[in-house]
Amino acid sequence: MKKVLSLFLILFVILVSCTKENIQEGLAVLDEEEGDRLELDPQLFPFNTLSSYRFFKGQLALQRPVKGVLPYTPINALFSDYAHKLRFVWMPAGTSATYTSDHDVLDFPDGTVLIKSFYYDRVQPADVRRILETRLLFKRNGAWEFANYVWNAEQTEATLDMGGSHTPITWVDESGLTRTVTYRIPSQAECFTCHKFDGVATPIGPKPQNMNSDLAYSNSSTTAQRRPQNQLQRWVQEGYLQPGYPKRISTVARWDDPSEELTDRIRGYVDINCAHCHREGSHCDYRPMRFAFNETADPVNLGVCVPPDDPLLPQHTFIVARGNTARSLLHYRAASVDEAERMPLLGRTLVHDEGLALISDWINSLSPACP
Repeated sequence: MKKVLSLFLILFVILVSCTKENIQEGLAVLDEEEGDRLELDPQLFPFNTLSSYRFFKGQLALQRPVKGVLPYTPINALFSDYAHKLRFVWMPAGTSATYTSDHDVLDFPDGTVLIKSFYYDRVQPADVRRILETRLLFKRNGAWEFANYVWNAEQTEATLDMGGSHTPITWVDESGLTRTVTYRIPSQAECFTCHKFDGVATPIGPKPQNMNSDLAYSNSSTTAQRRPQNQLQRWVQEGYLQPGYPKRISTVARWDDPSEELTDRIRGYVDINCAHCHREGSHCDYRPMRFAFNETADPVNLGVCVPPDDPLLPQHTFIVARGNTARSLLHYRAASVDEAERMPLLGRTLVHDEGLALISDWINSLSPACP
């Protein structure tokens, strides 16, 4: 009897361990199994629940995409209070996106759905992964629309909610530090503030310059079986991108890669965190900075030695003062959590410590001092 109990205990431990591993690994698994491809009618969107779309197989929280739902990962991602993100794309059969330019969002066909789930690992007190929201951006009749889904505590379903809400979260970060945030799930109006361009909604991240990188695709939860492949090439292979885009793409530098040149890293950072507002036709187009990667080869567009129109404090004599963070308004706003002063205005309530350190290092590396 003792041997039977011992064997049962061992099997139970193995089963639990495998389940935990599958939960972790399953979040990046691409379903390559045979079967019918997912088909949907975008004219019926939005559904009341996330599960109604049938984007994922098995337990919804595992986020294992079905055939036709393709995971992707941009080189640089917008900071969102340290939340992790999972991204997927679905398009109707027989349709594909087209290349416009390196720095423009791909021209997606009607019916496209961009799926993004926000989650934290090691959420306390249970020390588990928790998905907070899944945002959909779908294109219908030539226009992009929003649908936001808030997850229940049981992690079994997410329900359509466009009103915006707050969720307190305490988690242990990758360095072992316990952090707390009142996470903001945006309202429809807040979504539009960040995504608007010339008065209409648009995606932010899926640009060739931010997608020209490898992603490990797999049909297994075993890491060793994953196969790295360029994402743009994979989109062509899946029929989600028309072939013929340029072989050489001006690709953004990964902001957190110390092997990249410091100025290129800062250009990559502000491109994804700031450029969607600081461009013509967007929310902050009245400001002098233009933070898109294709525009910041000119340091003036980064605000270097450019006087601010709203200094906030007398010592902020420049948006970026060479060699002096105390005189740089960019540094001040990145270090602030005040709703009236922080940048970006929406999408974060915490200071991005690593991003602020990058900004500091870059400013301190500049010389000579601004006149």
